[in-house]
Amino acid sequence: MQLIPQNKWLYLFLLSLIWGSSYILIKRGLVGLTPIQLGSVRIIFSTIFLLFMGYKSLNGLSKKEWKWLVITGFLGTFFPSFFFAFAQQYIDSAVAAILNSLTPIFTLLVGVAFFASKILTRQYAGVLLGFIGSVGLIWGGSQIAENQPTEYVLLIICASMCYAVNIYFLKHKLANVSPMAMTLGNFIAILPPAVVLLLFSDFFSMQQLQSNKVLSSLGFVALLAFFGTAIAKVMFNRFVKMASAVFVSSVTYTLPIVALFWGMLDGERIGGFQLLATAIILIGVSLSNRPAKAK
Repeated sequence: MQLIPQNKWLYLFLLSLIWGSSYILIKRGLVGLTPIQLGSVRIIFSTIFLLFMGYKSLNGLSKKEWKWLVITGFLGTFFPSFFFAFAQQYIDSAVAAILNSLTPIFTLLVGVAFFASKILTRQYAGVLLGFIGSVGLIWGGSQIAENQPTEYVLLIICASMCYAVNIYFLKHKLANVSPMAMTLGNFIAILPPAVVLLLFSDFFSMQQLQSNKVLSSLGFVALLAFFGTAIAKVMFNRFVKMASAVFVSSVTYTLPIVALFWGMLDGERIGGFQLLATAIILIGVSLSNRPAKAK
């Protein structure tokens, strides 16, 4: 398939729409499923879709590559899938999306701490703004919903940290593996524990399977797995090839807008202070993610 540079705006729009909608799909999936069931079913469905899309891509992978596929599968997919499911029992979908946009900042910090990456002055300012904005976002949410347990925010922060560490492992340990093989290998590695968790979650009881809420939630999780994982991964890999790194990173700033739209449409309360905190976070992410100018 020929990649047309002008299509990068279309890819940006579609990826923002798909990933920005993932959080409301998680919220809907939790109506009839427990967090364990949702995370497990999401992984199982995604693996099935990816097997149909690219099972031949796994040919020729070495044992060393499979070792890192297992590690990155748990870091980049398994743990975050369950972290988000547990957190969104209590945290609005829009807030979850905004907090997850801190991933580039955590990526910068992981690079400095463990990979000897250099950091610019404005990137320090970006990290500080991101921290201030996230605290403001959490505080604003506690003022709107006083009974909302804000400690579940830590699960989303842990998921973002997992994504950040995972990026470096993918870059340094799996640079020669194709994107499709990398994605499918990750999901095959985490499929067995997902199946085991689902078996012990009482999912297959007759009363559970006959519930209309469960069937509806399974439909939302299937959409999440197909579009939010399988299709979006392939699209993102093509997006990287046709656009600059800076332009690709802009999806981090646009998907929270989509999540905010879905959240407000679903009746979530977003206060003015939270919108201000969101703007501060996105400015911080922009500063921390902006590369140095070429001399």
